[in-house]
Amino acid sequence: MTRILAISGSPSHPSRTYGILEYATKLLAKEGLHIDIISVRDLPAEDLLFGKYDSPALEQPKALLAQADGVIIATPIYKAAYTGVLKAFLDLLPQKSLTGKVVLPLATGGTIAHLLAIEYALKPILGELGARNILATVYAVDKQIQKQPDDSVLLDEELEQRLKDVLQEFIKAVKLSAIESPQLAHAN
Repeated sequence: MTRILAISGSPSHPSRTYGILEYATKLLAKEGLHIDIISVRDLPAEDLLFGKYDSPALEQPKALLAQADGVIIATPIYKAAYTGVLKAFLDLLPQKSLTGKVVLPLATGGTIAHLLAIEYALKPILGELGARNILATVYAVDKQIQKQPDDSVLLDEELEQRLKDVLQEFIKAVKLSAIESPQLAHAN
């Protein structure tokens, strides 16, 4: 079974970032993919802050990452960078833990001016972790995502279409990657 790990780098919950990630995972689940979601904010802050690589709390996220064929990383953009809590988590992952995985970055921000933060801030660390198949980012401006009373989100039409398009590309890339190198995808 094709496995996807969705990682929320938002420091708050509920959030627009988590909402768009959850929306994406529901679409992927309809395609028969197995989805696991982790919120980095739920990990012990002390472990992240003090760089406790051997923390028992990190065992499950690391195992889910090792089993994943594809990874979605969602983050809000603050001050032209991804969140500190996401950075602390990524720093604790094993070297090359994204090798052989298809990676889809999702980002939200208050203004389109921060769109390039993914290119110059997040993608280099993903590459350092071994990601070579990083798909086009879906960046959403906050006004394109309306929070609903049940904590779900309503996406504007243009954003919803972009997300659906990149998710179809993600599905194809993950399935192709799993066929081409099944042992590499799970070697970490």
